[in-house]
Amino acid sequence: MSYRIAAQESTLPGDTLMEKFQFTLDCGFDGIELSGQGGGIFAGRADELRRARDAGVVMCSAVMHTPTFLGSFAPEARQTAIADLKDLLSTIVVAGGLGIVSPNAFGAFSTKLPPFDPPRSQAESRRLLVEALTEVGAHAVSVGATLFLEPLNRYEDYLVNTLADAVSVVEEVGSPGVAVIADTYHMSIEEVDCAQAIEQAGAHIQHVQLGDSNRLEPGAGHYDWPATLEALDRIGYDGWLAMECGLSGPTGDVLPRVAKVLRP
Repeated sequence: MSYRIAAQESTLPGDTLMEKFQFTLDCGFDGIELSGQGGGIFAGRADELRRARDAGVVMCSAVMHTPTFLGSFAPEARQTAIADLKDLLSTIVVAGGLGIVSPNAFGAFSTKLPPFDPPRSQAESRRLLVEALTEVGAHAVSVGATLFLEPLNRYEDYLVNTLADAVSVVEEVGSPGVAVIADTYHMSIEEVDCAQAIEQAGAHIQHVQLGDSNRLEPGAGHYDWPATLEALDRIGYDGWLAMECGLSGPTGDVLPRVAKVLRP
């Protein structure tokens, strides 16, 4: 099994990316997943990221941390999300990273909570998502990056909840600039069998994020890590496993334990 593990930028001590990176190495990790803030903030870090990359800091990806998403219901918010994602994709390349993680939407609506009926049909939401991903995917290809579409659990997104949902959308988009990310926390809620879901998604999975069943670090809950790691091995996954979760204690205590869970 060949993969590398990354820690979240926001959880790492240090005043510079080089200091944060050295900390990750000392904990048995391999790199950093960045915070992709919109509104030009992440793009404004381009010089910092370039210097860090040139100094040997490994930054595999960034998570879209913005107030608007591709699945936002207001047209202007959706356009802002498209523009933000293009900026993030262009900037992650400067950092030497592979791509940007983005869900359809986060916290915009849930069909499992009142009032239950979204402000537009699921069919129209899917059409708009495919349309946006086609545009963003073309930009991703042009700059040499990938947009990783993230399924979120039923209480956080109204449209893309399972790996199969994401695969279906990505296949309809049909762009090499758009792939699937598997997030183990959301999978623990939505998938009947996490290992089977990974195998069925197969090569569509190009990034993985880590969170246990309680949304803390791997090993802090009851998620079946051996089964997931074995499934990733069976599909030949050789990408990154990036932390996307809370921590149950000080970073310096938690990360070495996580490394042991992931590399027994």
